[in-house]
Amino acid sequence: MKHSPLLRVSRLFVAALALSLAPACSDDDSDPQPNPPDSGTPDSGTPDSGTPETPVYSVITQVRTAQGSQSYIVLTDTLERTEPLSLDNAIEVSGRALGHGIPGAGALYISSDEGATVTRYDLVDGNRLEQGETVSFEGVGVNSIGEYQHNFHYVSPTKAYYFDGRTSQVIVWNPTDMTLTRTVPIPNLAVSGALTSFTTHPVTSGNLVMVAAAWRPATGIGITPRAGMVVVDTETDAVTFATDDRCGYVRDGVLGPDGAVYVATETYGSAVYRVSTSSAPAPCLLKFDPETKAFDAAFYRELSSFTGGAATGSLLPGPNGAAYLRVLDETLYTVTSETVPRALASAQVWTWWKLDLSAFTATHVEALQAGAGSSFVHPVEDDRMVYVDFINNSSATAYRELTDESGTELFTHQGMSFSFLQLR
Repeated sequence: MKHSPLLRVSRLFVAALALSLAPACSDDDSDPQPNPPDSGTPDSGTPDSGTPETPVYSVITQVRTAQGSQSYIVLTDTLERTEPLSLDNAIEVSGRALGHGIPGAGALYISSDEGATVTRYDLVDGNRLEQGETVSFEGVGVNSIGEYQHNFHYVSPTKAYYFDGRTSQVIVWNPTDMTLTRTVPIPNLAVSGALTSFTTHPVTSGNLVMVAAAWRPATGIGITPRAGMVVVDTETDAVTFATDDRCGYVRDGVLGPDGAVYVATETYGSAVYRVSTSSAPAPCLLKFDPETKAFDAAFYRELSSFTGGAATGSLLPGPNGAAYLRVLDETLYTVTSETVPRALASAQVWTWWKLDLSAFTATHVEALQAGAGSSFVHPVEDDRMVYVDFINNSSATAYRELTDESGTELFTHQGMSFSFLQLR
């Protein structure tokens, strides 16, 4: 069995092979006492903890240190917690780690930007993770796995895709055998002098998975005036690629009630445009047809037209087919020509508006408080959805309720959470 050199398991995990969630928030594991043999379950004081009926969720958080980044894999059996998740007994991963897999399948796959490997962890004994085999993508030109959780898309237990913008290819691999199957190039994806970024929320329709692509200059501040869509047929692994030059940094999308995919400029692109209109195209909404695999040349909407002229970005999926936009509240933030777009996009000043894709109108959802512009939405069982909110100057993360549009805080933890997966 081959193990990843990037994965460093904490001393307590080696001693107990368990993930205990004590009611404290710390990444210092130098002092805690080892757990007794019968503890180490998520919320181990709960009578039903560890039974097959108890849900288990994995949270992967990145904590910045003087040496770089350190990530932690934490388990919890409930989303409603009054105390922050503890990192004391977490599995440690060097760098920015991502966790991904098939929801509810009991397997968590971990990658890191410090290498080109993916390591499998299985949920065993009802309440702990056991490290399994590792597969390397280095042989197909990958030297670092970064970006977001959904650069990985799982079709079945034996087929998954990794979308790699740096090498302009889709890597097909087998999560059960932990082997590579093939690589499929994405034609004309790369833009000279620009960095490629993929969506945080791929859209599926039938046997198609659609991943929006966006670009920004490799140096300096700006947005490349180009939108892209990578389409993979999961039956044949055939890849097609379409572009549109009317918009830029189009990185978020949802499936509309008419079967079309609607994609929009992400908040960073909107922040760049708000600071300097000469540095980016106007943030917009585009329409993509899965049948023709092309953008609709007759459809174009400026995002600000939905929100009374306010800076608007990101199109996020919600429960029951809902769609949301993020809108800048300038009563909370003063924008000048000296404003750094990244700081603006990360500030907790972006409100939530619900977008009706039948009437093409948007309404402010006042109960959802303003937060950081970059949000990740995660499905939970029974049509429930939660979202992350980076808080305390992005030193911590809050998970909030989206299902009822209340924004209720469910739990918090130290660091920034870029991935979440329900394991059971």
